[in-house]
Amino acid sequence: MWDFRIGQSVGLMVKTMPFLLFRLAVYFGVALAYVLMTGVGAGVGWGIGGFGDEGFRAATTFWGGAIGFGIVGVIMYVLREYLLYMVKAGHIAVLVELLEGQSLPHGRSQIQHATASVKERFGQASALFAVDQLIKGVLKTLTGLVRGVFRLLPIPGAQQFLRVVQMFLRIAVGFIDEVILAYSFRTRADNPWGASRDGLVLYGQNLKPMFKNAAWLALIVYGLSFVIFLVMLAPAALVAYLIPGGWSATGVVVALLFAWSVKVAVLEPFAITCMMQAYFKTIEGQAPDPEWEAKLDGMSKKFRTLKEKATGSQEAAPTPAAESRS
Repeated sequence: MWDFRIGQSVGLMVKTMPFLLFRLAVYFGVALAYVLMTGVGAGVGWGIGGFGDEGFRAATTFWGGAIGFGIVGVIMYVLREYLLYMVKAGHIAVLVELLEGQSLPHGRSQIQHATASVKERFGQASALFAVDQLIKGVLKTLTGLVRGVFRLLPIPGAQQFLRVVQMFLRIAVGFIDEVILAYSFRTRADNPWGASRDGLVLYGQNLKPMFKNAAWLALIVYGLSFVIFLVMLAPAALVAYLIPGGWSATGVVVALLFAWSVKVAVLEPFAITCMMQAYFKTIEGQAPDPEWEAKLDGMSKKFRTLKEKATGSQEAAPTPAAESRS
């Protein structure tokens, strides 16, 4: 049915508990920042609304809350490179080592060990972010290829079905870019651009089994996320009640925020671990297929950029002879 072991993935989550707690602290902090800034903005708007009638107060309360929410959104956009570098990539690094049967330090030193691994492989956060963006661009091309296949199928109500397929593919592929990054850690590549290129080619030539596993994981993760959302509704309703001029929709938004924080802190690394198992198992003993590389080269500008970066990094790397002369 699928090519990963849920029990092993849960065991790896337990072994990387310092990272899980770190992720929970970060993402619950983000969710709390959204709630607090929205509440503060709504409070300021409610106070300003005292200068007008009830309709004016309702409008200023709404816009005050929206501005507070937007401020945190801008901050999160600025911090997205840091979150990928420090939180996501570090966790991937230690998960790969555990999948390879290596031992890890305990406690806070596990996070320090992971940070050192990321720095060794990618250097600065901007480099990792650039690699990740190129990987996502190539994956969108592969998703488009699958969409094209569905368009050709003689299915009644094909357009409505295709919309569902597109939405599902976007969700499923959301786990894959970090699996390609995991390939760089697993191969201990000195050239992360080249490793990402090879990882994408291997993914492309195994598209069918990888989409099958991603589809199952999308169902599992988003099903659990919905259950968490329902659990969060009760405390979220209390938070909504405490916000000045509380809106009926506020409780739903707050519940969504906290369900999102659990999803990205716990469920996503679980899904990525499962996908790493499936990916490494599927590509075992395979080499990147030149035909698939040529196919990606023709389909995706981002893939061509990745190849250029890989070639440039290889040319820039000093040869052993040059090192000995220096």
